[in-house]
Amino acid sequence: MSLPADAQAALETFSTSLSWEQRARLLMQWGDRLPGLADDDKTDEHLVEGCESKVWLLADFAEGHWRFRAASDARLIRGLVALLLARVNGLSAVELQTIDLTDWFNQLGLARQLSPSRSNGLNAVLQRMRQLAG
Repeated sequence: MSLPADAQAALETFSTSLSWEQRARLLMQWGDRLPGLADDDKTDEHLVEGCESKVWLLADFAEGHWRFRAASDARLIRGLVALLLARVNGLSAVELQTIDLTDWFNQLGLARQLSPSRSNGLNAVLQRMRQLAG
């Protein structure tokens, strides 16, 4: 399965050997590029369970493909979620089921920096995406 264009761009950006400080800065820049959600969208209904930081997730389905929008109150998490969105936006429900979160963040060189709680939170976001697409 080929990568969506945004995911390819993320890989190219993060694949150069960068220090953790540079990666963290890049991560926050990716998070800053996420379009903001309206306050009306930041409801309990859209809140992802299982995240220490607040993460809101919305899904749209068009022409057989899913597009997700998300926001977080934590800057680093916003960046990680932005990279997850880059990987999954535009996929079909079937393709979404095959996403390996650990593998994706390994490819980006970020897996080692994911604490267990961040990793669990991102897994919760991915599981919520799969539920919405189910």
